[in-house]
Amino acid sequence: MKIMIDVNVALDLVQRRISFYDASAAVINKVLRQETLGCFPSHAITTIFYVVSKYAGHEKANEILDWLLAQFDIEAADKKTFLRARTNAIKDFEDAVVASLAETAQCDYIVTRNVADFKGSSIEAITPEEFLVMMET
Repeated sequence: MKIMIDVNVALDLVQRRISFYDASAAVINKVLRQETLGCFPSHAITTIFYVVSKYAGHEKANEILDWLLAQFDIEAADKKTFLRARTNAIKDFEDAVVASLAETAQCDYIVTRNVADFKGSSIEAITPEEFLVMMET
């Protein structure tokens, strides 16, 4: 199984967002233990770097960036990705790009806390909790 990890799941982990940390960390651990393949959209990397550098400093952002690049596949967006996202039924352009990348990468699911934002995606969006339940069955 291969999953596209939405930026909010990664930020739950690196910012230790109390309400969401446990489930998001468990999803990431499934990838790290090679129980599933995981990838990130390329634009999420820059977003994570920006957010972490703002709250924890440039050095910590570099550390997290290096860790992400070492542990996960990064799906790069090109012109075709953006054009496909523009014609997608998803209202938010960033989410449409994530869905387009998930499709190109042949992901089985998009793991996100914003499932409703991915209505119209050809790749099903599920929450971290739903993913974890699915992995247990």
